[in-house]
Amino acid sequence: MSIGSDFMQGLGLADPVIRLGVTGLSRAGKTVFITSLVANLMDRGRMHALRAAADGSLKTAWLQPQPDDTVPRFDYERYLAALTGPDAHWPDGTRHVSQLRLSLRIERQGLLSSFRGPQTVHLDIVDYPGEWLLDLRLMEKDFSEWSTEVLERMQNRPGADAFKAAIAAQGSNPGFDEPTAQALAETYTAHLQAAREAGWSDCTPGRFLIPGEMAGSPALTFAPLPADLAQSRLYKEFRRRYDAYKSRVVKPFFREHFARIDRQVVLIDALGAIHQGPQAVEDMRRAMADVLTAFRPGRTGWLAQLLGTRRVERILFAATKADHLNHVQHNRLTAIVSAMLREARDRADFSGARTEAMSIAALRATTEDVIQQDGEDLPAVRGRLLDGRQAVLYPGELPADPAELLHPARSGAEKWLNGDYSIMNFAPAPMTLRAGDGPPHIRLDRAAEFLIGDRL
Repeated sequence: MSIGSDFMQGLGLADPVIRLGVTGLSRAGKTVFITSLVANLMDRGRMHALRAAADGSLKTAWLQPQPDDTVPRFDYERYLAALTGPDAHWPDGTRHVSQLRLSLRIERQGLLSSFRGPQTVHLDIVDYPGEWLLDLRLMEKDFSEWSTEVLERMQNRPGADAFKAAIAAQGSNPGFDEPTAQALAETYTAHLQAAREAGWSDCTPGRFLIPGEMAGSPALTFAPLPADLAQSRLYKEFRRRYDAYKSRVVKPFFREHFARIDRQVVLIDALGAIHQGPQAVEDMRRAMADVLTAFRPGRTGWLAQLLGTRRVERILFAATKADHLNHVQHNRLTAIVSAMLREARDRADFSGARTEAMSIAALRATTEDVIQQDGEDLPAVRGRLLDGRQAVLYPGELPADPAELLHPARSGAEKWLNGDYSIMNFAPAPMTLRAGDGPPHIRLDRAAEFLIGDRL
C-alpha cells in the first residue's frame, strides 16, 4: 500500500484494509492455513463462529490484484487444487514472501444498518517463512552473544559434532580466507538443516535455511565461533558479516513487510515437538518466548523504533494438526501451548495488544474413531497416510497438567518418563464439497473471528 493510500485511509476516504501476517515454525502448515482460510471466507458454510458470516453481514468475498506489485502473489488457485483435487496432496511449503488480497463486502445488520451503508474491507494476507521470524531475536544480540548461545544449545543436535570439529581444525588463531569461510558456513548450514529435520525450532539465522537469491553472498557466509578466537581475523570478519546480515537482510525485511502488518498468526507444530521429546519442546518454548518479546512495544526496542507508532494489534498462536487428536484432547493441546506462552506474556508489556492460543486444523484430514487396547476404549483418529494406506492413530494421552511436559523440558530431560506420544503424517482426504462450503477444518472460523472479526 502506498503512502497516499495510507493517508486517504487515515482520513476515512478509502476502503479499510486489514493486513494479516501469516508465519509458522517448520512444517506448521502456513500454505494450507492461508488456502483454507481464503476458501472458507469465499464459501462460508463452515464458518459458524465468524460472527459476520453467521449473522449475514458478510455478503460476499472475492480475490483482487494484490496492492504491492513487487511482491509475488500467493498461488491460491494451485494450492487449492492440490488440496481438494482428485489426487489430493500437501503443497510445497513457503520459500519466500508472498501476498494475496481478498475483498469482503460487508452490510451491517439490525440497528447498525441505519448508520452505516455497505462497505468493502480488504484483507491483505502476507505469507513469510517462520525461519525469518526467528531472526527477530538476533537484532538485540551481538555476534559474541549469539555465538555463545548457539554453541551451547547445539549440544546433542544432529550435525553439531561435525561443525565443532571443523572449528577445532582452524587452530587457536585462524586467519581469514574465503574457501575456509564458505566451508564453515556450509557445515553450519548442514547442521541447521539436520536440526530442523529432527524437530528443533530455534535454527538461526533463518536465511541460511531459505537463502533464495542471496545464496553464496558474504552476508550468508559466516558461522558462530567460540570467544577464545575473538582476536583472530576469522572471528572479526564473521562478526562483520553477522552485523551486515542484521542490517542488510533482517532490518529491510521487517521494515518493508512487517511494518504493514496489523494482525499476526504464528502457526506451531506443537504435536511434532512433543513427539520429538522434552528438548524439542523446550526449544520451541524458548523460540516462541523470543518471538513474543520482540512484539513488545516500547521506546527502547529496535522493532518499535523501526515501526514507529504502528504495532501488531492481535497475535494468534495456533497449534496446528489438531485433527491428529480426538476432540477430547484438544483442550489439553491448547493448554500446553498457552503454558508455553505464559512466561513471555508475563514479562512483555503489550500495551493493549491481544494474544491468544488455539488448537486448529486448517484442513481436516481425519475422522474420529475409537480403538480397543487391553480392554479399554481409546479415542483415536482415522485417515489416509502419505503412501495411500488407511491407518488409525491413538497418539497417546496428553497430560491434563501442562507442567507434566514443560517441567521435564525445562529440566533438560532427554525423554518422557510417563508417555509415548506417537505421530503419523496423514494426507489430505478426498472430498466432495457442497455448494457454499469451504474445505473441512477445525476452529478455523474461531481463528478468523479472533484475527479479523472485530473489523467486519
